[in-house]
Amino acid sequence: MMTPTTPDPFDQPEFYSGIPTKRFMAWVVDALLVLIASVLIVPFTAFIGLFLFPLLMLIVGFTYRVATLASGSATWGMRLFGMELRTARDEPLDLASAFLHTAGYSVSVAMMPLQVISIILICSTSRHQSLTDVILGTVPLNRRAESVN
Repeated sequence: MMTPTTPDPFDQPEFYSGIPTKRFMAWVVDALLVLIASVLIVPFTAFIGLFLFPLLMLIVGFTYRVATLASGSATWGMRLFGMELRTARDEPLDLASAFLHTAGYSVSVAMMPLQVISIILICSTSRHQSLTDVILGTVPLNRRAESVN
């Protein structure tokens, strides 16, 4: 019995079509959602959150990414653009893999050279994987059409 894997980018290129652009657009949507949520939270911190706003955004963003990746294998931005992340065995991300993916993303965003490497990988590899994706074996794909029964 063969272990299922993600679609091959050469045999099924439709799963990878437009992924770099979709990833960027999803990132913009997700960043805006995190910013809005963080701004809405500030009054509930007695405005102390204004002094710690970058930390607040980090916490909100981390929580948002883990929760959305664990619940649907995609952030809301990714869902908006019809994509998802899958494990190397073509399974949706669970809570542990969502946490690890978010941690890797956070480290790469915090260190500019790692972010540059991620962008180069996304734009140049056949599966359009970021550095975190390569390390974890996760793959960004266009969502499969839901079957209607």
